[in-house]
Amino acid sequence: MINETHDPALRSWVASANAPGSDFPIQNLPFAVFRPKGKAGPFRCGVAIGDQILDLAVASRAQVFQSVAAQAAAAGTKESLNALMAMGNNAWSALRLALSRALREKASEQQVLAACLAPQSEAEYDVPAHIGDYTDFYTSIHHATNIGRQFRPDNPLLPNFKWIPIGYHGRCSSIGVSGQRFPRPAGQLKSTDVLKPVLAASKRMDIELELGIFIGQGNDSGAPIPIGQAEQHVFGLCLLNDWSARDIQAWEYQPLGPFLAKNFATTLSPWVVTLEALAPYRVPFTRAEGDPEPLPYLDSPCNRERGCIDIRMEALIRTERMLREGTPAFSLARTSYKYSYWTIAQLVAHHTVNGCNLRPGDLFGSGTMSGPVLEQAAALIELTAGGKNPIALPRGESRTWLEDGDTAILTGWCEGPGKARIGFGTCEGTLLPARS
Repeated sequence: MINETHDPALRSWVASANAPGSDFPIQNLPFAVFRPKGKAGPFRCGVAIGDQILDLAVASRAQVFQSVAAQAAAAGTKESLNALMAMGNNAWSALRLALSRALREKASEQQVLAACLAPQSEAEYDVPAHIGDYTDFYTSIHHATNIGRQFRPDNPLLPNFKWIPIGYHGRCSSIGVSGQRFPRPAGQLKSTDVLKPVLAASKRMDIELELGIFIGQGNDSGAPIPIGQAEQHVFGLCLLNDWSARDIQAWEYQPLGPFLAKNFATTLSPWVVTLEALAPYRVPFTRAEGDPEPLPYLDSPCNRERGCIDIRMEALIRTERMLREGTPAFSLARTSYKYSYWTIAQLVAHHTVNGCNLRPGDLFGSGTMSGPVLEQAAALIELTAGGKNPIALPRGESRTWLEDGDTAILTGWCEGPGKARIGFGTCEGTLLPARS
């Protein structure tokens, strides 16, 4: 999967892409949908390069691409990424290669493509694709153990976790893009009289630091996707905050799982990083000694050799006071996607083993991506031990659960010696007061 687009020595004629620490160097080239900020026109597809956006619609009309890359660029002229996602892995790779060559220093396309750029600072974004179905998984064994320990101290991990990727179907209508603002949700809460719950605003609002996984080409109904082909059906990854109302969830989740505790809001980062861009950060898929080997449909040599990706992830909080006083956001946790107990390929293979058909633009949530130590716990319910241990914030503030006006900020990136840094941008969302 490593090719000329991953060369860490590549530099772009877009100067900001060469800046140290940039999320969007020429080795990345993620996709989003955008439009000029404050204008009511249609959204359109773009590619991040440095602090700029290459407008795919304008670039396509300029006819700077050829063959399959030109066809893929034309698919990227729509108001969402679905048409491009549906074209498949060969088209995505061809377009990425053409973009890489055209954006390199001394490229003959510079003069034409320079007119296709728009500053990211002057853009607003939409959800990258029309999402037909959303599935949220539960893939961190550390998160599952931390949560289970609060309810089942002697047996925190349920026996199926090591055998099957746990997931549930979520709601698409409330999925928003970074900058999403929503009121504190209400629902039934357990009261002192267990036989009579109350309807009230949630008092235990939480975040979940996850990755979003966008499906590209789908599969026919009744035709499972083999694990060896699974990643060819994945367009790319973004950051995902699956907000949770823990007190609503505690009352409603048995026997069928979360409902109102989850369906009020899910926030995505706007930029979708392709799997190809992440190739240098592949790491082996391993299991702890004594854990069962995956069933054959969830196993392959390729998945064992490079099924995991070392994506570093961070969750931060910015309170209203921090914003007012100019205090930097406070880091709650840092972790990595390499701690996932199940890989992307395994999620796709399992989701379709029963014949379920996936479609372009379908979204998976990775599940809360906690690591093995407390500082890598990716939700407040873990960091505070279910609300027992408040987190000390700067200037005397503290948090057990989110308060009105709090903004959660997620970031993600890959970096390592001899490799170009690949960033995901940010995913921000703000909790507003409950409606009357």
